[in-house]
Amino acid sequence: MLQPLASPEQAKETPSMTDGLPRELEEDLRAYGCKLIQQAGLLLKQKQVAIATAQVLFQRFWYVSSMKHFSIGDIGMGALYLASKLEECPIRMRDLINVYDLLLSRARHQYPPLSGSPSKHSSTNTTPHEQDATFKYTPMSYFSQTFYELKDALVVGEMQILKRLGFNVRVQLPYGTMINYLQVLGLAGHEKVPQTCWNHLNDALQTPVYALFPFPTLACASILITTRIQGIPLPDGWYELFDVEHEDMLAVADQVLRLYRERSEEDKRRWTLLGIGGKKAVRKWLDETGTSDGS
Repeated sequence: MLQPLASPEQAKETPSMTDGLPRELEEDLRAYGCKLIQQAGLLLKQKQVAIATAQVLFQRFWYVSSMKHFSIGDIGMGALYLASKLEECPIRMRDLINVYDLLLSRARHQYPPLSGSPSKHSSTNTTPHEQDATFKYTPMSYFSQTFYELKDALVVGEMQILKRLGFNVRVQLPYGTMINYLQVLGLAGHEKVPQTCWNHLNDALQTPVYALFPFPTLACASILITTRIQGIPLPDGWYELFDVEHEDMLAVADQVLRLYRERSEEDKRRWTLLGIGGKKAVRKWLDETGTSDGS
């Protein structure tokens, strides 16, 4: 295969699930980590191919490592830094660290930890968007201890990705394949279909599907979602032209569509706080819920 995929055993039970983290919560944390990578890449004006590569590496990492032992932010920084070198569009380490510090600081402002004082953090009339409007960021000083701690975390994150993936960091993205398939189906010149398929492939980066299915399946799933939503009929068995299994295509489509489900503010707060807090917050949550294996 052109890209390494997780084995059925790894897909069935990830290291994080073995440590007691529910599948749905792990998927939310994966999505949050990928959103941070996307936001950081945009702020750094990085190429989309490097951002997508970083998100795929990030997703693969959690099939060989647990969120109980590694932090979302550290691995996200390491993945984006590594992907930028792989795609020959390197970024400055200090710039990446400053951007991640900004994003995590803003997230802490939007979802402050719950405390015993209702007046301080429990203003039910204030939405995260309203809190975001009052956010003011103070950059780290050049020689601050926080910077050196984040720098160490970034370096360790990059090294751990290389080590645990066995330096197999080649990523094959499905965008060009999707366009080729649309040409075969006579939809490449459609007003909306190509861009909508492209958008679904971008959204799919927030899910584990890039680490579970080959890229032809991802391309077909994006076409399936788009044509179903826009009511465009396709020939029976069209996906067989591209050697794609129907069940696999539906599984990818289901994962992508789950991203669009409505989430409560309580759920958003939980996975945001766990994502901000990293491995320490995950361990605390596992201890409080009694789901930790004690390791």
